[in-house]
Amino acid sequence: MSPALSSGSLLDLAKSRQPADRERLLLAIADLCDSPGGGEAMKTPAIQALLSSIFMSLVVEAERDIRHRLSQKLASADWAPNALVNVLALDDIEIARPIIARSPVLQDADLIRLLVEATIEHQIEVARRPHLSNQVVSAILDEGEPAVLTALAGNKTAELSPDDMAELVEASRQIAALRTPLVEHPKLTGQLAKRLYLWAGLALRQGLAERFRLDVTVLDEALAASVNEAHHGLSREVALRTSRDGEHEAMERRLIEKLHSAGQLRAGYLIRALREGRLGLFASALSVLGGFEPAQVQATLDSDRPELLALACAAVGIDRSVFPDILEMARKLNDGRPGGGAAGARKASVAFAPVSPEVAGAAFRQAAKSLAA
Repeated sequence: MSPALSSGSLLDLAKSRQPADRERLLLAIADLCDSPGGGEAMKTPAIQALLSSIFMSLVVEAERDIRHRLSQKLASADWAPNALVNVLALDDIEIARPIIARSPVLQDADLIRLLVEATIEHQIEVARRPHLSNQVVSAILDEGEPAVLTALAGNKTAELSPDDMAELVEASRQIAALRTPLVEHPKLTGQLAKRLYLWAGLALRQGLAERFRLDVTVLDEALAASVNEAHHGLSREVALRTSRDGEHEAMERRLIEKLHSAGQLRAGYLIRALREGRLGLFASALSVLGGFEPAQVQATLDSDRPELLALACAAVGIDRSVFPDILEMARKLNDGRPGGGAAGARKASVAFAPVSPEVAGAAFRQAAKSLAA
């Protein structure tokens, strides 16, 4: 360690609230990190414990600029404390971006947690991360967020299987932004190119035809036939839309089950689902987290008894202070339901009495039986 600053001096600086001291601390640690052989020395258990103490003390109260500089310094360090790296990865996106993009400390489980708990901007950065594993790719595909899928399609180093590519090509039927990166993707096959051709724009079709030497006469005939089919009648369109909705719901159920089996499904996911306008995903996640019958959760959301929703939320660890926001978002997405107005909202707060989650869950199941009957 630098003779200028001992371990004790570093800890004293970490405890100081003065910006100048925090700046000195950051620079001192950066010097240690950049010194010859510093990285290997940092991996020892004693130094790791010291670094964790210093870094976490620094990050909790540090100014944004210092956190930003710290993330840039630690982005490529394989010795950085795991807890610190994960904290920085969940920070403001400008701070998190270098960590998500490059940190060797982040493992697949950490990246999947970011896909579940972080903002869309964070998820996009995960999808852009070089050499993304197939496990993380699968989590992105299961979630099906258009902007994140588009970022994944542009990641030419991600471990995409043939089935993954087929799923992205199929998704590009509805998500136009996917088409350009897919046309240029090195793993696009001639067979998939023929499918992509049918819903790509003129310029992209020309690019596909040149790259794969496609028979455009045959493909243009197929394209014309598909256009005619698209205008075949309202009843057919309604049937297709219903089918897609069913597929989307099934995909959401698979995502929830996968996250739950991996131990990655947490109460915070419920709030995120509502903020993104995905009431069905919220209901599925609440059912799985609480071990509730899906029909009971849906009946609760459609009822005029918000106190039952409060019981379900209390059973999965949602805090009393967060519930008003959950209720408001659910009502906006569900035509004002659960009803009950302001009086119902006040009544719902009683559900957060000082009882265990198990008791709250049992109370919900008992009360919801009459709704789902």
